[in-house]
Formats: sequence, structure tokens, C-alpha cells
Amino acid sequence: MSIDDKVSVERMLEPLASHPDTMLISDLRPTRFNQYPGQHTAKENLKVYVKAALRRESPLDHVLLHGPPGLGKTTLAHIIATELGVPFYSTSGPSIDKPGDLAGMLAGLEEGALLFIDEIHRLSIQVEEVLYSAMEDFVIDVLVGQGSSARSVRMPIAPFTLVGATTKLSNLSRPLISRFGIQERLNFYDSEALIEIINRSANILSVDLDTEGAEQIAKCSRGTPRISNRLLKRVWDFAEVEGDQFIDKKIALKALKRLEIDEFGLDRTDRAILSVVAERYNFGPVGIDALAVTIGEERSTIEEVYEPFLVHQGYLGRGQRGRFLTDKGKNYLSNICMS
Repeated sequence: MSIDDKVSVERMLEPLASHPDTMLISDLRPTRFNQYPGQHTAKENLKVYVKAALRRESPLDHVLLHGPPGLGKTTLAHIIATELGVPFYSTSGPSIDKPGDLAGMLAGLEEGALLFIDEIHRLSIQVEEVLYSAMEDFVIDVLVGQGSSARSVRMPIAPFTLVGATTKLSNLSRPLISRFGIQERLNFYDSEALIEIINRSANILSVDLDTEGAEQIAKCSRGTPRISNRLLKRVWDFAEVEGDQFIDKKIALKALKRLEIDEFGLDRTDRAILSVVAERYNFGPVGIDALAVTIGEERSTIEEVYEPFLVHQGYLGRGQRGRFLTDKGKNYLSNICMS
């Protein structure tokens, strides 16, 4: 490993809390299970696993968190580390270029530490293979020497807990998935949990808002806390400049309208998808590639950002022949035309 590689590894292993530009994110992020709204099943299961690990005085089994983006996978990883009382280290799949990078990171972990790998589905096969022995036996294979004299040396590492997060479970190999003893899926949040998140964030940021203002922001948050916090800040901007520094339903609706988000939480691209399926493809079915070309968006963007919410809310359906408009989607477009 070169000097530059070692410096890179040390930076990747630096605890996240030491970076000053993450303080606001850290302030909004819950640090304990009892501060974390929603995701009841996953949260309660993780609480049991953490308590069991603490009683046994052994590292927690490796954890795989999967589900749509913005639902709190990173936050849960932080909470697990805090509840266990162990150091937290964070990196991401795309930032680990070579097997040596990952080997260096694993060798530098303290005993019991938690290593969080975001977007773990983007690890290369070569890097992923380093994880197999590390996760199962807490050893890594290091290549010593070059050419014909090179040999593999097995080096022990400190027991640790790996927490992987992914939005694309299907992109993970079966051998890697099978090595995670704990696997939890995060689902979209209901309005009650989102309102709790918005009120908590507003309290931390010293934002004044009433119940109807919080409810309206939650309604337009697409079941996603990350979007809730983003919309809260943008509505707060409008309340500061064009309101009386107070967020109620009126100023929330005004701000959301300026952001091209309607009262149901659908934005311009959502409406374009529904309109194209209805008008260009006679309510469907239509293939995802044809839909992407027609509205001028990347296929991956539709599949990962827009479609999950539209399907979850019942506006769009998926079948073997493609996407189609549901009765709810048809009624939504009818109401738009009438308004």
C-alpha cells in the first residue's frame, strides 16, 4: 500500500463526528432508538439484537439495511453504534477502489467497532471478496511479494460489526447477502411519524410552526424523512422572507407551490410520468425504456426516485407488460384538468 493509499484510508476511517461541516446533519439525526420515529418492526428487532450483544459482551452480528433512499439507514447505523457504545466509522461502496483500501480499513478498526458502508451494492467483486473472510472469520488475506514469489498471508483483524446499506438489494451477490446475520428492510413512513420528525427538526432549528403546517409538509414528503427535512428548510425560507416567520398551512402551501409540489406531494416529474402514460400510451401498459425516452429522464432515475412513491401511493401500477395508470391515477389527472 502506498503512502497516498494509507492517507486515504486514514481519512476514510476518521470518525464522522469530527467533520465540522456535518454538524447540522448530526444535530437533526436521532442518536438513540427512543428518538427514532417510525420503522417500528426494524427498530424493535434491532433493539433486541443490540441488547443481546451487550449481554453476551460480543460484537453484534453484521447488519444489512435495505430500502428506498432517505429512510434513515445511515441514522440507524449511527444509533446502533451509540447504543453499543462502540466507535463509528463510515465509508461508501464507490469510494473503495481497490481491495487494499478495504484491507487497510479493516486492519485499522478497534475491537468491536462498527464499520458502515453506504451503497454497499456498488462494491467491486474484487473488493467484495475481501469482505467474505473478514465477516466470517475476522481475517483478511494479504498478498506479500510480487510476481512468482508472491504469496497470500492470512492476517487476523479485530472483531467488528459491518453495517451495510443499499437501495438495490437485488444488486448484491448472494454470497455477500448470506453473510449478514441481521437483515432489515425500511419502508416508507406514515404521516404520523413524519409529523413527529418535522416537529423534532423544527424544535432543533428553532422554527415556529403549527400543527397544520407540519401536517402539510408531512403530506408532501413522499414518506421520506430526508425530504421532510429538506421541505421544512425551504418552507422556513419562505416564512422568513414572505411570511411572518411562522409556518402555517397557508405559507406551507405557498412555498410548496413555488417548488412545483402539489398538495398530494407530487412534483412536476411525477405529473409528467402520469400524464405521459395516460395521453401517449392510452393509460398503459408501457415499458420503462419507452417511458424514460418520452419524458426525457434516465431509466434509473424513474425506477429509483419517482416510481417507488407513485406505486406505493397507488397512482401507478406495474405488470409484466410495463407500467399502467391505476384508477387513483386517472382520478388524480381528472382533478388536475378540472382545477
